[in-house]
Amino acid sequence: MASATKKLVVCGGNGFLGSRICKFGVQRGWDVTSISRSGEPRWKAVSESRTAPTWARRVAWERADIFEPETYAPLLRGANYAVHSLGILLEADYKGILSGRDSPLAGLRKVFGAGAAAPNTPVSTANKHFTYEAMNRDSAVLAAKAAAEGGVDAFAYISASSGGPGLPSRYLSTKREAEQLLTVAAAKPATGEQPLGRPIFVRAPFMYDAGARPLTLPLAAIAGAGTVANRFTGGALTGLLGTMGTKPMKVDEVAEAVVEALSDESVSGALEVPQLVDLANRAWRKGML
Repeated sequence: MASATKKLVVCGGNGFLGSRICKFGVQRGWDVTSISRSGEPRWKAVSESRTAPTWARRVAWERADIFEPETYAPLLRGANYAVHSLGILLEADYKGILSGRDSPLAGLRKVFGAGAAAPNTPVSTANKHFTYEAMNRDSAVLAAKAAAEGGVDAFAYISASSGGPGLPSRYLSTKREAEQLLTVAAAKPATGEQPLGRPIFVRAPFMYDAGARPLTLPLAAIAGAGTVANRFTGGALTGLLGTMGTKPMKVDEVAEAVVEALSDESVSGALEVPQLVDLANRAWRKGML
C-alpha cells in the first residue's frame, strides 16, 4: 500500500532559502505550506523571474506572525516536518542590497544607520522583533513549541556555520542559544510540554545564487578564496574570517540538503558544511534516478 503524502511546513518559506526548501519539498511530492507575514514571495527578490514558477502553485502560501503561535499552530497539526528559515544577519535591512532592491549606497546607509532613531520614536511591532535575540532565537523556540504540540516528527532550524568579519558576536551566539534550547525541548521538555521531534540544526555557510542575487557571486568568490587561505594556514584564520573562510554553497544545494535531512530518520543534531554537501549530493543522485 502506498504511504501517505508527507506534509512539510516552512516558517519563512517565502525567503531566499525558504522558497527553495518549498520547491524541493514539492519535487518530493510532499504537501508543502509556507508561513510568513506577507504570504507568497516577491519573486524578483528571491529568484530570476518576476512571476511565480510552476511549482509555486503547489504550495499553500499562508500569512501568519511567527511571534503569535495561535496564527499558525493549526497549520502544524499533523505535519511530518517543519523548518524554521527565519533570521537576520544584521539588525537592519541588508537583504535589500543582496536582492538588488536597494543600491549598495542606500542599503549601507540603512545597515550602518540602524538604531539611530530619534529619542521617543514609536517602535513598531516589526521593529521590536527585529533583533538577533527575537528573530534568531525566540522565534525558533516559539515555532518549535507549536511544532511539538502539533506532533511534528522532525524540526529543522536554519543555523549558521560561523560568524563573519564585522558581524556582532550576538549573531552567532543567538543561533547557538537556539540550538541548545531546541535540544533541551527534544530531550527534556518542561513539565507538561510535548517533546520536540527530531531536531536538525543546519549550520549553513554563505549561500549564493548568481541569477537571483548577483551580488552574492563575488562574495562567494571571496569566501572561496578565504577557504583556501584558511586551509593553507591550517585553520589559523578561522576566527578572523568566520563564514568568509568557510566553503560557500549554492542556496539550492543547502535547500536540497535540508529536505534530504528531514526525510532521513537517522539524521539529527548539528550538520556542518561537509555533511550538508554530502546530503545535497545524495538528494541530487535521487533526483537523477
